[in-house]
Amino acid sequence: MSSPTADVSVRVAWADDAAAIAELQLRSWPGLYAGVVPPEAFPTGPDALAAAARAWAESLTKPGDARNRVLVALERNRVVGFAITGPAADPDCDPVADAELRELTVDPDERGRGHGSRLLQAAADTMVADRFTRAVLWANAGDDALRAFLAGAGWAPDQAHRELDLDGTGATTVKQVRLHTALT
Repeated sequence: MSSPTADVSVRVAWADDAAAIAELQLRSWPGLYAGVVPPEAFPTGPDALAAAARAWAESLTKPGDARNRVLVALERNRVVGFAITGPAADPDCDPVADAELRELTVDPDERGRGHGSRLLQAAADTMVADRFTRAVLWANAGDDALRAFLAGAGWAPDQAHRELDLDGTGATTVKQVRLHTALT
């Protein structure tokens, strides 16, 4: 007798997914930026969620570039992760050949269940379909779990690094390293 399998998938995000993506993103930020951004700086409450959902709906209905994509990982019909891909914008990247995985977020309560791997593979397949040959991603320098996950999938640092000023004053900064992988 075989054990039941989970009803899981990855698909292109729909405008109807905006609220679920916004909720997941706002819930995930405190863990992603713990120790970097003070807890009170994170948007919370129904107004913040509504504003984020509106921004996501706008982004999903008017992506700007046809190669800007949002993918969602689903467990049954529930969004448990998302990935954003598009042309790389770094000055040393070729926006025709180089894609950027702008975000890869999995619900903290759903990690270790394969959603991240499915999302990463679907993102790579999407970037290949868009005729990109290389992908880059900026990871927080202290996010060892994400860096290890990506290293296991063939991503490696490419020596580029940056420091983002999150509040415009220099008081809240995050150091990032760029990872890359060949898509072909």
